[in-house]
Parts: sequence; structure tokens; C-alpha cells
Amino acid sequence: MGREKYTWDLGLLYKSDDDPQIEIDCEGTLREWNSFIKKWKKDKKYLEDPKALYIALKEFEHLYTVYGLADKPMYYFWLKQALKQDDPKIKAKLSKIEDFATKLGNDIQFFTNSIARIPTDSQKKFLKDKNLAVYNHFLERTFISGKYLLSDDEEKILNLMVKPAYANWTKMTEEFLSKEEREMITEKGKRQIEPFNQIVGSTNSTNKKIRDLAGKYLHEINAQFADVATEEINSILEYKKVLDDLRKIERPDVSRHISDDIDSEVVDSLIKSVSSRFDISQRYYKLKAKLLKLKKLKYHERNVPIGELKTEFKFDESKKLVLRTFEKLDSELFHLAKLFFDRRLVDVNPKKGKIGGAFCIGYKTTLPTYILLNHNDKISDVTTIAHEFGHGINNELMKKSLSEINYGAPTSTAEVASTFFEDFIINEISLTLSDKERLILKLEKLNGDISSIFRQVALYKFEQELHKQYREKGYLSKIEIGNLFSKHMFAYMGSSVSKDKGSENWWVYWSHIRNFFYVYSYASGLLISKSLQNFVKRDPTFIQSVKSFLSEGQRRSPKDIFKTMGIDITDKAFWNKGLDQIEALLNEVESLAKKLGKI
Repeated sequence: MGREKYTWDLGLLYKSDDDPQIEIDCEGTLREWNSFIKKWKKDKKYLEDPKALYIALKEFEHLYTVYGLADKPMYYFWLKQALKQDDPKIKAKLSKIEDFATKLGNDIQFFTNSIARIPTDSQKKFLKDKNLAVYNHFLERTFISGKYLLSDDEEKILNLMVKPAYANWTKMTEEFLSKEEREMITEKGKRQIEPFNQIVGSTNSTNKKIRDLAGKYLHEINAQFADVATEEINSILEYKKVLDDLRKIERPDVSRHISDDIDSEVVDSLIKSVSSRFDISQRYYKLKAKLLKLKKLKYHERNVPIGELKTEFKFDESKKLVLRTFEKLDSELFHLAKLFFDRRLVDVNPKKGKIGGAFCIGYKTTLPTYILLNHNDKISDVTTIAHEFGHGINNELMKKSLSEINYGAPTSTAEVASTFFEDFIINEISLTLSDKERLILKLEKLNGDISSIFRQVALYKFEQELHKQYREKGYLSKIEIGNLFSKHMFAYMGSSVSKDKGSENWWVYWSHIRNFFYVYSYASGLLISKSLQNFVKRDPTFIQSVKSFLSEGQRRSPKDIFKTMGIDITDKAFWNKGLDQIEALLNEVESLAKKLGKI
């Protein structure tokens, strides 16, 4: 099968956009859920009797498995929109189903909220009940969230306040920035007007004139909107403070940990471990400055590649490479990966109207996992296949062993599978390259690891201090925010990156700080995968333990899953094993650069 034939078979869901089954499924969804709501709003026995709760949860899970919130129609039109973003008919149909799902979800939430409010003294009998064992961790998570729930009416008010008190603020800054344009120089030397996001991308140009011009413009744009962003940040910091005060949450990052199903002590251990090894990232930037023949890197030059691999990786060749790598690791992994191709669950070609980038989505246990690519024959496209197939294999392993209520990887470990397999592909590719090409490849990989681990941990620490100081002072000026930002960014980068005037304002466009305390998950996912890789390299049979881990979903907490593997993720030693892998790669790159006479 040629590359051009790799398109999604959405016929596995519906025959067409006008398939009568879509309406039938929506009607069935509403009918069955209304019956459930009517029954369990009236019958409150499930809040007192474990047997009644078991019956209620079985019905709840059955409806989520079969119908969800019109999941199958939603999935179909969401995928269609990914292929045809400008089609107004698809947008309209998707919007209609989203409204349907939102209303239905609001009607159903009484059930889990009621369970969450079961008194603490009564929770123990539910958690000890043998019939409820399959729902044990779901109940644990629900009970924990219940500690911070307000009344139903108060929760509805808070839901309504999200848009004016938070979303509109962040959307405002984002839209202001997206409208900015500047005259840039292209790689071919021509002048043309480019939008903000393209200017950001130009900071990675190997042409110093182009990247310096992009850096100059970004300094200007960030400074231009610093006053507006300051008011935005103060407003959403106040919004977060009000939420935490109402829910009696003391630490600003605790609500994130609860939603991600990870203990605060685990995140604290991660942050401390990475912070204590900032010497690794500082060494990396020192090496990069030497390779670029610069005394210091400018702030905007952090991600500049040292060179570019000219080798083309056609899709059929890339497919064989990925499948061969999976087969070397494990036969089951190979067959799961091959099925994505055989069942036409991969859409490969870039085309007009199709969304950019790549993703893997496994909506639920009863629906197929789909993978979207935009393959352009570059080496990064090969690692992207491995990355997205890692997510896909994770989904399929969970489907084999989990019911709907426990399906899905928690945010804290969501990137483990993808980065785990990505690194094995890079090692496979490097076997075919010259030393010069391997240096470029390894440096690019190292750059990604440094950004995903050290930079994100530095940002997390910036967030922690940002919220702390706001709660102490009541307002932070743009100068105070900028000083905090610089303090934490240069802590991980070191003295080989210059403190350029304007770099203190680069928090203005960084969207992650608006998605409170999310960024630790990049570091946790990658470091967990590094540690697991190390185990597999020492003992190839450990891949079975990796598969078991990837099969667990949300049946148990990440902490408990690792405990059964003999791993304590609250221990700094665990995170240091992953960091040792990063340092080993840095040592390898330094040695290779010396061998080639680059430093």
C-alpha cells in the first residue's frame, strides 16, 4: 500500500455525515440517560448501601460505555473537522452535538457529585466492599475531590464564572498576540509579512540574521502587550485564589495534583530532583554556544539547531523502520502497531484544510483509535510516528484490560508511552548515520529533553513563586513578574545564555502559565520513560513490566502502580536515574563533538 492510500476509514464509525444512525444514536443517548437520571435522583440508596452503589455504578458505566455523551457522533465529526477545518457544515454539526453533550453532562453530574459527598465515616465501608473493588480507585478519586466540592448551586455558579473571570482574559491576550505581524526575511532572502506564530518559529532559524530579527520583533511585541498581560495575569491569579479559598485548598498546585491523580509528595520530589541537577542544562547551553562559535547564546537562540539532516525518510521507509523497532522490543507491540496501518486508522498526507501537526486519539474502549500525521519525509516525521504510535499502543493495551470507568492515562503519565518508544526509534535511526549526522540528531534530541524537563520544571517553580507572591502582596507589577521570570529561567540556563533586554517579558506569550501547574507532567512523563528505558536496556524482558504499566490506565494511582514494580516515585533516586540518562546523552554528544573537532 502506497503512502497516498493511508487515509482514515471513518466508515468504521458512520457511513456518511448524513447517516441516519447518527440521529438514532443521539436519541438513544438522551432516552437512556434520562431514564438513569429519573431513577437515581429519586432513589438515594446508593449513597448508603454498597450493593445499591454497585448496581448504580454498573448502570452508569454501561451507559458511558455504550453511549457516553453522544460520544460516537461527537468523535466522528471531531475527526472530520480535523481533516476539513474550513467546512462550515461539519463545524455546525459538531457544535450542535457539543451543546447537546454539555447540557446532558450538567444533568448527569449530580450522580458523581452525590457520591463525592458521602460522609468520610461511611466511605470506608464502600472502599472495603468486595463487589466495589473494581471501582475502588474511581471511588478514592471521587472521595478526594469531594473534600473540596461546594453545593450544587455554588458549583453551577463557579462553572458559569469560568468564562468571564478566566477564559475571556486569557483569550484576549492570546488574540492580541495572534494579530501581530512583522516584515521578516525568508530563508531564500525575500522580505514578507509574517504572523506572530511564524515569527516565533523563525527564532530557530540556522540563519543568524533571520533569528536575530525574529528575536528583536518578539522583544518588541512582548513589551507592547506587557501592561495588558499584567492585568490579565493578576486577574486570573485572583480567580485562582478565590477558587482555592472557597474550596479551602491551601497550596495553589494541589487542585492540579488531584485532577492528575498524583500525590503532591511525588511532584515535590520531581521538582527537587530536577532543580538539583540544573548543572546538566547549564552544561548543555555552554556546549551549544561553543558549537555555534558564540561567547553566549542570546535568549531567543536557545533552540537553534546546530545543523540539518539532509536524509529523506519516505513514508514507506519510515513505516518499516518504526515497525522493525517495535518488533525488536516485543511481538505484541509490533502487531498492535501494524493494526493501525491494516485497519486504515492512520491519516498520513498533508493536505489543504487538514489540521497541522500530529495527534493520537483513543476516545473510549469501544471506539477505534485514530492517528493523524503530516509526513514530510523528514527525520522528525519518523520520530513523530513513533511518538503517536506510542500513545496508540497505550490506548490498545488499556482497552484489553480495562472497563470504561478506568480507561485513560492520567495526565501525570500520559507522555510515558510516546517518549519511551520515540527514543528507541532515534537509537535505531542513528545506526545508519555518519558521526556528523549523529551529532545533529543527538543534539536535537537533547535539546528537546532539556526543554521538556529542565525548562518546564523552572517554569513550574516560577508559577509557584508567582502565586505565592501574589497572595502575599495582592498585586504584581510587570517588573516584579519579569524579575521572577528571569530568576527562574536563568537558574536552569546558566551564564552561557545572555540576559538580553526584553527577555524578562517572554512570560507574556507563554500559554502554559495560564493552564495552572500543568507543566510538571512534561518532565514526569519523560523521566519515567527514561527510567523504564534503562530497565529494558539492562533486561529486555522488563518490556513485559512496561506493558503492564501501560495497561493500568486509571485503575490505580501511578504511585501504587510503580510500587508493585518495586519503584518508589516519591524517592529522588528514581528521578535521578532518568536524569542520569540525560547526562549520559550529554556526555556522548560532548565526546562526539570533540571527535569531530567541533569544540
